[in-house]
This record gives sequence, C-alpha cells and structure tokens, in this order.
Amino acid sequence: MAPTAFSHLSSYCEGAGRCPLPISLVATLSVAFTVLYVLPFYLSPITRPSPTLSRDAPSVIRARIRFVTVSVTLSTIATFYILATRTNASPLQMLRLLGWYPIGIAEPVKTLLLTALLFAGPLLERAVIEGRWKGWIRGQPLHETLTSWIGWRNYVAGPVTEELLFRSLLVPLHLLAPLPPNHVVLLTPLYFGIAHIHHFYEFILTHPHTPWAPSIIRSLIQFTYTTMFGWYATFVFIRTGNVVAATLTHTFCNWAGLPRFWGRVEPRVAMGGPVIRAKEDSSVEEGKESKGSLLWSAAYYILLVMGAVGFQQCLWTLTDSPRALAQVG
Repeated sequence: MAPTAFSHLSSYCEGAGRCPLPISLVATLSVAFTVLYVLPFYLSPITRPSPTLSRDAPSVIRARIRFVTVSVTLSTIATFYILATRTNASPLQMLRLLGWYPIGIAEPVKTLLLTALLFAGPLLERAVIEGRWKGWIRGQPLHETLTSWIGWRNYVAGPVTEELLFRSLLVPLHLLAPLPPNHVVLLTPLYFGIAHIHHFYEFILTHPHTPWAPSIIRSLIQFTYTTMFGWYATFVFIRTGNVVAATLTHTFCNWAGLPRFWGRVEPRVAMGGPVIRAKEDSSVEEGKESKGSLLWSAAYYILLVMGAVGFQQCLWTLTDSPRALAQVG
C-alpha cells in the first residue's frame, strides 16, 4: 500500500509543539469559514434576495460570485497560516494536504465514470429518450449553459468555491485534529448541508404566499441530499487526494439533478406542426405510444438499478489512488 499524506503526520508535528490541532480550534474555524461564505449574501442590498429581487437575477449572481471568491480566498489564507504555524509541513506538502498537488488526470476521469454509473438511467433518458445526444456531440448544451449567469453559478463558480472550502480546507483540518477518517467523512458534510439552509430564508422571502410547512419540508429535503452528496464528495476527496475530482463530481451532480424514482418515462415530443390523423387511427397511435413509453420506462429503471449495483461494486476500485490523504473504511 502506497504511503498517504497523513502517514507522515507525525513528522509534520515534530517540534511544532501544538500539533495535532485541537478539535475546538478546528470546529471554530469550520463554523467561521461557513459563516464567512454565507453571511455576505445578506449584508449587501445587491446580494440580498427580496420579494422583488430573485437570487437568479444576473446582478445578484455576479455580486455573490465576487463575495464568495473573497470569502474562500480569506479562508484559504487562514488555513495556510494554521498549517504553517501549527505543523512542520513544507509548502509543497501543504498543497498536497489540500488536494492541489499533484493534480492527476486519472482520478477525475475515474470518479466521473463512477458517478455516471449512478446516473445510468437518467443519462439514457436525456441522451436517447429525449434525443439530446446530438446536441451533446456538438457541445451545444455546454455553450448555452456557460453563457448564462445561472449556468456559470451552478456548474462553475458554485462547485469550485464550495469544494475548495468544504473539502479542500475543512477536511485536512479535521484530519489534522486528528479524527478518524470515517468520522471526517460523516462530520464535515454537515457544514456543507447547514450552509444550504439559508435557502429556506431566501425561499420564504421570494415566495411570501407559500405556507411555512412546505417551505420547511423543501429545506429539509435540500439539507438531506446536500449532506448525502457531501458524504460522497468527502469520500472521493480523501480517497483521491484530488480537489479537481471532487469539483467535477459536484458539477456533474448539479447538472444531472436528482434521478426520478417513480413515474413513466415519456419520450420528448418532437417539435413541429400538429399531426392530423383520422379518428380510426387515433387509438392505434395511442397504443403504440403507450407501449413505447412502457418499454422506455422499463429500460430506464433497469439501468437505474444496474447502475446503482455497478456503483457499489466499483466504489473502492475507481476511487483508489496513491495520492489518497488517508485510509477510509
């Protein structure tokens, strides 16, 4: 087994006198970094949502990207300071602890393949059933997405800044506490999930007539799946030691969304004028459409299950890396 970054932790602490890091310090830094990431959204009128100003407004998105960039930069400086003053890690070792160096190609590719297995059913639905594969080949969706501020936020700025903060900064600090890697996988994503609870406040501001009960349920669901994704992303980050792998996984999951777990899969209706049929042909065509829908639905759910099984089977193999930060499991 190749040595991991934290197999040399004792050498980082020799003579430092204050290492490993106190858990109280790590918890305080984690809360401070999380608050610093979210709080600016509500301190400025240009980033604060209201009944008349949506979080999806381009001006709000641009301002928020500027704020979170500054927040993550300050948190990164603070983390480097802690590593420099509390450990004997060299600058190159610090970069490795944060998953910045060396950046391998294999880890992101294998992680994306693993994640795609989990979304095998939805990929079939989008590519084949909805007929989007031709646009994918031309790169049309990528161009359309990245030329909009919502797309830039969801697939670039959001994943990059969130993975830098909640994986690249918080995870090494917790491993240096030290906490068992399994505990780090379960604990640190809670900060990530809590950071998304502020969307509840945004939602009730921008939807003042929606009852509180559905709003609370919506936020609890969001907290649940963001935390679950955080568990996976943290597992990937520790196992690969590669922040790019975690970031691309985040982007892919944002793009894919939650898979459907029930309902019939319907082919996308082709664009064009209405088709005029004789009355006697109507029932025949409806029967064909119904049969086709059932076949596509069966294919979707079979692939969804097979993909989940494949994901479970390949989880350890496709996240294995000599650059792992610690041994999980």
